Amino acid sequence: MVRGKIQMRRIENATSRQVTFSKRRNGLLKKAYELSVLCDAEVAVIIFSQKGRLYEFSSSNMQSAIERYREHAKQVETNNPELEQYMQDAESMAKKIELLEVSQRKLLGQGLSSCSLDEILEIDSQLEKSLKSIRARKAQIFQEQIEELKEREKQLLEENARLSQKDTRQWQLSAQPSEGVTYSQSSPSSEVETELFIGLPEMRCS
Repeated sequence: MVRGKIQMRRIENATSRQVTFSKRRNGLLKKAYELSVLCDAEVAVIIFSQKGRLYEFSSSNMQSAIERYREHAKQVETNNPELEQYMQDAESMAKKIELLEVSQRKLLGQGLSSCSLDEILEIDSQLEKSLKSIRARKAQIFQEQIEELKEREKQLLEENARLSQKDTRQWQLSAQPSEGVTYSQSSPSSEVETELFIGLPEMRCS
């Protein structure tokens, strides 16, 4: 079975983090020992756990390896001060990034088990300020959208009034009679015959 790729980030679960630390610590120390034996190299490894416990391995003498490293670091600093400044800047930047990542995880509600009451209150205050800023921005966006809709409504009403006036003028022009055309109204004449009879009406047979 193929082992899945592990994402390189801090393990949030304390038990899993401790198990992984123990396994990888032992693996790292074993690799350091193998490197010193196979390649006849001077190897020194120093590990501090999250609780401050020290684990170390040295193929010779740890203090001697540390002094040798310090002498080498001084020579590098003397020969290349720009490199040393770059390394210091990089280390400072790495620490800032780590602090930001820790702060971000806490703001997301992760890794709060190790926080004190004061830290929890500070996080709560930061979240409250962030919510106020977000709500203010949301209200501003809503207000801008309302103003745009009102302006659009005003334009539509003006356009509707203009079209209504145009239709009214066209209807009035079409209702007027054209020049040179006369209309005559004639009623058919009907002749009414009346007869005056004196006496009893006579019986008429058809």
